[in-house]
Amino acid sequence: MATLKTLLTFMLAGAFIGNVVASFTAPYFMAWYNSTSLATETVCNLPEVVRTISSDLFRAQLIGSGIGAVAFLVLGILFVRARARKQRATPPPTAPTPSAAA
Repeated sequence: MATLKTLLTFMLAGAFIGNVVASFTAPYFMAWYNSTSLATETVCNLPEVVRTISSDLFRAQLIGSGIGAVAFLVLGILFVRARARKQRATPPPTAPTPSAAA
């Protein structure tokens, strides 16, 4: 149960970090992607543009959360395996032997 809790914690942390990264990087990418190639004026339907841009931002956040969750799941698995390997490598402490002179 502790292993599952550790992996879930790693996944949630990764999803949060991925969401934050996507929230900061997606607007710059969307501005570049939706800009016109020539310096010309464009006439557009503003409500439709707002819906499209908002939809793209939410999609980017969802993708960022998914990528972060998967990446941190892999890191969590590596962390759990390293911790288990370290615990197996450490021998348990031995009790001191009673002295024969007692």
